[in-house]
Amino acid sequence: MIHPHREKQSIVVICGPTGIGKTAVAITLAQRFNGEIISADSMQVYRRMDIGTAKATPEEQAAAPHHMIDIVAPDEPFDAARFAVLARTAAAEIAGRGMLPIVAGGTGLYIKALTQGIFQAKATDARIRKQLQEALAEEGPAAMHRRLAKMDPEAARRIHPNDRVRILRALEVFEATGRPISDHHSTHRFGEAPFRTLKIGLEMARTALYDRINRRVEMMLDSGLLSEVLGLLEMGYDAGLKSMKSIGYRHMADFIEGRLPWDEAVRTLKRDTRRYAKRQYTWFKADPGIRWAAPEALEEMGCWVEAFLKRP
Repeated sequence: MIHPHREKQSIVVICGPTGIGKTAVAITLAQRFNGEIISADSMQVYRRMDIGTAKATPEEQAAAPHHMIDIVAPDEPFDAARFAVLARTAAAEIAGRGMLPIVAGGTGLYIKALTQGIFQAKATDARIRKQLQEALAEEGPAAMHRRLAKMDPEAARRIHPNDRVRILRALEVFEATGRPISDHHSTHRFGEAPFRTLKIGLEMARTALYDRINRRVEMMLDSGLLSEVLGLLEMGYDAGLKSMKSIGYRHMADFIEGRLPWDEAVRTLKRDTRRYAKRQYTWFKADPGIRWAAPEALEEMGCWVEAFLKRP
């Protein structure tokens, strides 16, 4: 799939909210365009976490090769930076076989890290962080945001006044390095664009999507989500792990460990999944480079991919 006059590898990204049908679309396009799929899902990287992550089934994985699934244990650290390194390696290997890498998933930060690089400033001065946390507790986020506006007006414009985590991070970088975090961003690899990328977002009416999500949760429960989480706990994976605090797993753990009755665990699982889908929409809608289509518009998406691959 590499054009003889191109320096950058072409990749196709299929993104959108949970439950909308990204895997099915990616498989259809992979079969049509000789592709292999790179999962961009922050939960599908974990082994033994299959039902609650809606991991591609053995049949789906047989229909098109999948990568970045089942690569770490549930208690192993994993982040967007590591994903970017491994996924770029996978994309290069796929392209080396003359195949088209198709990235499919709903973790926006992972997709951004893969396609644009990721900022990795290591301003980790514990003393500075402690001082900033104490100031935040005393003064509140609005005052800290005003402080940030004086040091780094550009970052302050991008960060919501109530976003405590990002406000503290920006202040910490400034205190530790003497430079605004926006300077680090502009000189680092965001915008590096190592690939020629076609990004396709899947969308449908919210009410239809929320109905799909509710039904999907019921299917997960019928398929044994409770038993999956119980098994993980019995293997020694603590409910406090990052992976175990994700949607579905924390709800089942709360039921198993007596913090929630069953009906409430199911209700909040559906609610939190719908809220997550809404956040995903917000993330992806902010990207002007995404072309949007309904999941069933396969012919239209196929035309987009065909035209994209033909362009020099």
